[in-house]
Amino acid sequence: MRTDEFANFVSTLVEKSGEIIKRAYLTGKIDVELKADATPVTKVDREVEELMRELIRKAYPEHGVIGEEYGEEKACAEFVWTLDPIDGTVSFANGCPLFGTLIGLLRQNQPLLGAIHLPLLNQLCIGDGKRTYVDGRPVQLRSVSCLADATLLATDIASIRRTQHREGFDILLDQTQLSRTWGDCFGYLLVASGKADIMLDLDMRIWDIVPLVPVISGANGIITSWSGDDASQGKSCLATNRTLHHQVVEILTGQDNGLLKA
Repeated sequence: MRTDEFANFVSTLVEKSGEIIKRAYLTGKIDVELKADATPVTKVDREVEELMRELIRKAYPEHGVIGEEYGEEKACAEFVWTLDPIDGTVSFANGCPLFGTLIGLLRQNQPLLGAIHLPLLNQLCIGDGKRTYVDGRPVQLRSVSCLADATLLATDIASIRRTQHREGFDILLDQTQLSRTWGDCFGYLLVASGKADIMLDLDMRIWDIVPLVPVISGANGIITSWSGDDASQGKSCLATNRTLHHQVVEILTGQDNGLLKA
């Protein structure tokens, strides 16, 4: 397996893409549009994805790509890259540096490698399902075993409360020690590196989820949908340690609070 080779290539992707992102962020030249699904996009999102696609084509012409901005290319190949050029476009467009680039690699439709790059913070997290590193340093999740001692992160609490998950989520908020909206890919990096304990998201896509699976798993964590199923096949995401996972799933699905399972 060429995992180390692919990880080195990821470093090239984030170096080149990071230059574009940082330049745009620091100059403040960010024009935001709304896509058909009402999600925001910028010219930088598109420019970065175009660059990464071209680098992949040159290095691995037999590989496929699935990207947020330009869709599928050779999606049935043995190796397929997933690209989210700016995960956290709202933060990026509003001057908050807690956004990043997500890069994943599937082999035969299974997550093989994942990366979270935070260009403004100069941090790179890479995981292969067995090991996870932040800037070359091995990291692991914290061994918190009680919700009362846990830090819970979510990208957008208001959006969760507009769904059928509101009651379970509010119960979870009450039971954890601290909750913050240090979300998007930044939240998963915090969990993987032992600085927070639970990260939650709804309305995820393949380019959001695939990179996170090897990162969280490699840091000895567990990542699933809110119902505890395979994260890479779902649209919700729960990342936490193995002790807390069952407790969180029970609360979110209503098994531990009298709610009907969502």
